[in-house]
Amino acid sequence: MKERLLASASAVVFILAPGVALAQDNVSASEQQDAQLGDDGDQQDRRTNGNEIVVTATRRAESLQDVPLSITAFQQEELTEKGIVGYEGLARETPGVVVNKPTANFNNFTARGIATNGYGANLQGTVAIYIDELPISANGNSTILDPTLFDVERVEFLRGPQGTLFGSNSLAGAVRILTKSPDVDKFDAAALVDVGLTDGDALRQRYNGMVNIPLVDEHLALRVVGFYRHEDGWVDNLGTGVKGANVLEDYGGRAMLQWEPNDRFKVKAMVLHENSKPEDSALTNPDRGTFVRYSDRPDLFQAKLTSYNLSLDWDLGFANFVSSTTYSTFDQAFVVDLAGTFAQAFPFALDAYAYDDIYVQEMRLASSTGGPFEWVLGGFYYDKERQVDYGYRSSREYLAARGFTGLSDEYYQRFTGVGTQSELAGFGQLTYRFSDAFWLTGGARYTSTEVWSYTKAGGYNSNYLAAALTPGYTGPLTVTPIAAATGRRLTDDRVSYKVSASFKPTRSITTYATVSTGFRSPVANARAGLASVVDPSDIVIPEGAASDTLTNYEVGVKGSFLDGALTANLAAYYIDWQNIQVQANRLSDQVQFATNIGAAVSKGIEFEIGVRPVTGLSIALNGSVNDAEVTELTDQEAAMSGAENGIQLASPHFQGSATVRYDFALGGDADAFVSANAAHVGKFPGLFPNVPGHPDQVNPTYDYTDAYTTVNLTGGVDFGSWKLTAYVENLLDDHSITYVHPEAFLDGRYARLRPRTVGLRLGWDL
Repeated sequence: MKERLLASASAVVFILAPGVALAQDNVSASEQQDAQLGDDGDQQDRRTNGNEIVVTATRRAESLQDVPLSITAFQQEELTEKGIVGYEGLARETPGVVVNKPTANFNNFTARGIATNGYGANLQGTVAIYIDELPISANGNSTILDPTLFDVERVEFLRGPQGTLFGSNSLAGAVRILTKSPDVDKFDAAALVDVGLTDGDALRQRYNGMVNIPLVDEHLALRVVGFYRHEDGWVDNLGTGVKGANVLEDYGGRAMLQWEPNDRFKVKAMVLHENSKPEDSALTNPDRGTFVRYSDRPDLFQAKLTSYNLSLDWDLGFANFVSSTTYSTFDQAFVVDLAGTFAQAFPFALDAYAYDDIYVQEMRLASSTGGPFEWVLGGFYYDKERQVDYGYRSSREYLAARGFTGLSDEYYQRFTGVGTQSELAGFGQLTYRFSDAFWLTGGARYTSTEVWSYTKAGGYNSNYLAAALTPGYTGPLTVTPIAAATGRRLTDDRVSYKVSASFKPTRSITTYATVSTGFRSPVANARAGLASVVDPSDIVIPEGAASDTLTNYEVGVKGSFLDGALTANLAAYYIDWQNIQVQANRLSDQVQFATNIGAAVSKGIEFEIGVRPVTGLSIALNGSVNDAEVTELTDQEAAMSGAENGIQLASPHFQGSATVRYDFALGGDADAFVSANAAHVGKFPGLFPNVPGHPDQVNPTYDYTDAYTTVNLTGGVDFGSWKLTAYVENLLDDHSITYVHPEAFLDGRYARLRPRTVGLRLGWDL
């Protein structure tokens, strides 16, 4: 069956796509003149007008062309046709963005070069990720869910700091995944099946379904979405003896009930659940083979999110009032073999299980359209408590072989850490339109944040690591209790602001200039003051990292030319990043900690260009040229972090993609398309070059990713309610390294491109 599927998919693609060149189809450029996007839940009744794309990045419905910031928007049809089911596809299609994805559920975005490494342990990500009103981005040493993108209204990727409207941790941008709301007017249903083969024999299965049921005509409706993914692995684990160990199982869905008693008021209740259970990591060790890794047991980065939301939308006439209340739980497994720290000389692993409770409340009032003034006022509250049960383990076999006694099981250290984070903010934005051709926008957000990290009583530690490193040591280990530690409570109050001027020299061209700022919450090191038991002369863990701040200066132009045959979105930016939060690892025992260093500058150009030379043919290009480097650094900061003045940040100098697509009629009611895409990402360092605490030593983990180019082919036939698509991903079967892990404790520290994948997608929409 696998061989027949491979042959059939390849045949369809190559029959449909002879001679197609390589480029990219991007909704915000090449489809700008004819795409239509819906609005998020609180703006559902507002529709696109004619060929205008409407987004809600400014917390109100606005034309994409008139929003004074860089946005790439994706609608569901485009996501489905391109097979975009998660972060990797979004990054490939968005200028200035790369995704750091060592393995499933362990990923974060870098936008505009704002990253010191691709992992960011202990640090909030620099790009905030939202599902509707729920922020799901987190610090880098936890699992970060890669949510399903089926039955979404649209995805918006906002680049540049979004601190005014989206909070403290949208330092370099924000991703908004906007789900579709129930339709009270009609019954609807849809399904999508995607079956493919990776590396010739690893079967990939993705199943999605949706049903929308009006319960009371024009007043009450239920919408239910479900999905299931099972993807065979292609990375072999020598330690566990499992071939294709990185199997992924992911399932879940959401149910939404919407009540509209009249045309001015609606209430929506939603329950969302997703359980992602990869069976092992996809990180590899090039010294062992291309797709080969080693760990004593499967490394697990698993995530389970359950979210409950109640939102209301009330048209008050002069303004629209929106309230969104969300409570969610996020359970995570972080099980990893750390024995690479000591070259696999003895067992050293961590079993960590985290439990998050998150409460989010946002209320905002947006003025109705009409008149020269447009305004948004709002308040935001966020509260998260994370409990992590840490268990550092050896193995029973090793303990017996060395004669180590005194432990009740294979765990030589156990303790429970708790971290809390709260944020209270008020925000506002005001636009004054002097005319249809010129307007000014200003916005500000006052944010008060508090973080606290502490350790509960009841844990214990031992001298296992020191004993394992001592030749000939045998006998009982010394076990000492871990006392409760109150840790440190850090607070910060910040004001983020944005000022922009927009000018339309013609109806089809908009220019803008913007200054915007952002910051991240402070970080408290849970193990502050801890000396190394392996080497007491090594650095002592500092207390934490204060907030870092960022100022973005940007000019841009968005326009349509030659009667819509050419569209272009261009932006140039200069970013000043101060008091940078960085993650480092102590050499002797690889304990992670956060600290601050001086400053960096990132400057660059982003572009999205769409061309339609003849009917049916579209060519799209997007990309960015970026230069991001450390510009200020004291000797003490260099010693603590391992950084150097002038060092390149963890981002490529060039990133971009290109697509050529041809649409044509087959006769009757059937239409077809073929497209080819090439995406390129330049190389970049995975971390700072020197050892923290030992600035004269080059970090043994210091390395660069590969510069690579991937090619994808797609062809499909649209029969109206049915659509069949064949595809080849990574046509050239490129195995380039896309990620370098900064920490020494892993045997496998490199992620690679997914091998060539060939498949078919069958979609049905009532």
